Amino acid sequence: MSRLSLFLGIAATTLVAFSAQAQAPRAVQIGVLQCRGGASVGFVVGSVTNLGCVLRAEGRPDQPYVATIRKVGIDLGITQETALGWAVFAPVERAGVGDLSGNYAGAQGSASFGVGLGANVLVGGSANSIALQPLSLQGSTGLNVAAGLESLELRPGR
Repeated sequence: MSRLSLFLGIAATTLVAFSAQAQAPRAVQIGVLQCRGGASVGFVVGSVTNLGCVLRAEGRPDQPYVATIRKVGIDLGITQETALGWAVFAPVERAGVGDLSGNYAGAQGSASFGVGLGANVLVGGSANSIALQPLSLQGSTGLNVAAGLESLELRPGR
């Protein structure tokens, strides 16, 4: 059942990625959002993870953000450390300070036994105009299996 859940989560993530690209054909990549966080405990039907993030854009100073990720679906286990990276697509070529702030939603799937992998695609921000596409798979350490829906609350950091 774990493999089926992971497969369904990754399939849903892929579907959301193609859907997000179809909805925002004029979007351009404005940078890369990199996030890191500590421990997270899965509670069977969901989990909450806090992350520190930085938007890196060429020729612009780094912009810090604070993220809270909430997962709903199958989420079993403990993750000791998480690192995520998304390509940020928006309808403008440059993001102002705090422009990524907002709520995002999408699909996710991940599994780890020691070192693990996962993927998630999120759409949201100002008028649902910003898409966060995974650059690569999520990296994590711990023992965990998760698949389902994910929300991300992104706020300016210090």
